[in-house]
Amino acid sequence: MTARSSNGRPWTFYALAAFFTLFVLFLYGPMSAIFILSFQGPTGGLTFPMNGVSLHWFKALVVQQRSGDFVGSFSRSIVLAIIVLAITVVISIMAGLAFRYRFRGATAVFYMAIASLIMPGLLLGLGVGLMFQFAHVSPAWFSSALGAQLTWTLPFGLLIMFAVFSRFNRAYEEAARDLGASPWQTLRLVVLPILLPGIIGVALFGFTLSYDEFPRTLIPIGSRNTLPLEIWAMTTDVTSPALYALGTLTTAVSFVVIAVALTSIAVIQRRRARRQRDRTPGPLGDA
Repeated sequence: MTARSSNGRPWTFYALAAFFTLFVLFLYGPMSAIFILSFQGPTGGLTFPMNGVSLHWFKALVVQQRSGDFVGSFSRSIVLAIIVLAITVVISIMAGLAFRYRFRGATAVFYMAIASLIMPGLLLGLGVGLMFQFAHVSPAWFSSALGAQLTWTLPFGLLIMFAVFSRFNRAYEEAARDLGASPWQTLRLVVLPILLPGIIGVALFGFTLSYDEFPRTLIPIGSRNTLPLEIWAMTTDVTSPALYALGTLTTAVSFVVIAVALTSIAVIQRRRARRQRDRTPGPLGDA
């Protein structure tokens, strides 16, 4: 018999709860320290104890040149992440639709598409940079860096869409066609609305992976850094809590994007459940 505590729960429950608590502390402890130290006073340093509480180091990101090009790198990262998001979503949906049907070489195409996941990011970035150089295209964040990041986001988007399509019931498409809908109408009015939560998931992955990407972007970025590269450059010459303030802001942006995506999925699912309840007749509905 399993040993139980006085309240009836097995001792393994408390052991697992303690392990999970330690895991959370290990995972979020350093982040919490950075968040707290970013609110140091003007005379504060990089370690505890804190010298006052203020927003001084958040202002320093904008007004002090020694803090690096925060505004420029942040705007470039956001724009690049949005572009990567859009391309990843479109190509992933198209690939998911294509792979629902058998075609010659499908297996080879699939493994080639996800091969970049197992290759070192620095080597992929180097290869992309060389490819653009051979094409006489100057490296830049909107060209070669974009291509390098797509080698990271597209495989994840494909895998998510494959999982979504594997649970898709084709009876909905057949019903739409029986009612006279064209293939485009079936896709636009039936398939895509049903797949919308999965599409939001692909968009979330595309944005966050691009926003945080470092190794694949390091070589083909050109002369203007994205935010992760700017943070890395700041670690060599910035020895103030301004670096912590930057980490706090970038983490907050990531959490906001994740919260918006999860809230959108929850709202969609709630509306679907409400419509389903409204369409379901009551016990006397057929009387």
